Amino acid sequence: DSASLCVIKCKAAVAWEPGKALSIEEVEVAPPKAHEVRIKIVASGVCHSDWAYLYDVAKMKPRPFPLILGHEGAGIVESVGPGVTKVSKGDKVIPLFLPQCGQCERCLSPKTNLCTKNWDKTQQGVLADGTSRITCKNQQIYQFIGISTFSEYTVVPEDNVTKIHPDAPLDKVCLLGCGVSTGYGAAVNTGKVESGSTCAVFGLGAVGLAAVMGCKAAGASRIIAVDINPDKSEIAKTFGATEFLNPKDHSKPIQEVLRKLTNGGVDFSLECVGNVGVMRAAVEACSPAGGICVIVGWIEVEELSLAPLDILLGRTLKGTYFGGWKSVDAVPRLVQDYMSGKLLLDEFVTHRLTLDQVNQAFDHMINGRSIRTVIEM
Repeated sequence: DSASLCVIKCKAAVAWEPGKALSIEEVEVAPPKAHEVRIKIVASGVCHSDWAYLYDVAKMKPRPFPLILGHEGAGIVESVGPGVTKVSKGDKVIPLFLPQCGQCERCLSPKTNLCTKNWDKTQQGVLADGTSRITCKNQQIYQFIGISTFSEYTVVPEDNVTKIHPDAPLDKVCLLGCGVSTGYGAAVNTGKVESGSTCAVFGLGAVGLAAVMGCKAAGASRIIAVDINPDKSEIAKTFGATEFLNPKDHSKPIQEVLRKLTNGGVDFSLECVGNVGVMRAAVEACSPAGGICVIVGWIEVEELSLAPLDILLGRTLKGTYFGGWKSVDAVPRLVQDYMSGKLLLDEFVTHRLTLDQVNQAFDHMINGRSIRTVIEM
């Protein structure tokens, strides 16, 4: 296929350096090499992690710049490199920041979804051969976690892509590439929330609201949604929250308020903020008698301090990455769950913008105006 051999010129939002707004540039996207897939991105959600790696660099391990962010996308396969068998030209796909090769020791274990395939490389912003497929002004542009969905085209390793239902609306299911899958899975997979249980979810962004949805799907009888933004109260109920608590409305620490409300602590608490103070509150809010706390919020370099007694009496503290889903297998099933009405996605999307307006999407997020903004290419 001669078309697959050519370089594609297209638009992308380039982060030239940390702390600076994204710049819309013409970039060149090289053809896919062996076991790689070139994708025409149709839509991309804007996740808090995208913002954090650009503006909150003190709390994150440094990533190489210049960089194209975005990791919550959906699109159509434009071409495939030699040896690719899992997807073909024209397939609707979701690129995955977490691979699933199906062959490494971790993929073969039911205990984890942390596939090791190309992990170190994609964390450094390059593909298997140590380079990226995107250049701009004769300079290599690094690919965020090996993906980069803030670009009209991108190239990803074949183990970092999954084929989805041909009728799936890409401008909705893109959210399953990160936020919604992560929050929902944190409740149903990692926390294994039980029917009839009492849950508290801290932070009601897309991930937290998806965690609320997961608690509801698991049959929790009380779901207490916690956020310092009073505007989140109504939307939380849409996803299944039974109560809303604003820490600013209480003089006592929120964990004390929750313990009092729940006769000693919740059965399950999920931290969806990425703040070590909130993480500690989430641990202390769950019952010492077998309560489970799941850390979902993403932060890399700060330290979380606990008192031994926080754990000693019988609490469990767990973490989750991509909601514990084995990505290639699970995401198409989550797409089907959305299409059959089992999962909400439309309700997360509060804004739709074009790629040119991507910086505005960050503004909406940081000012608490949006749940998810979808960038339509």
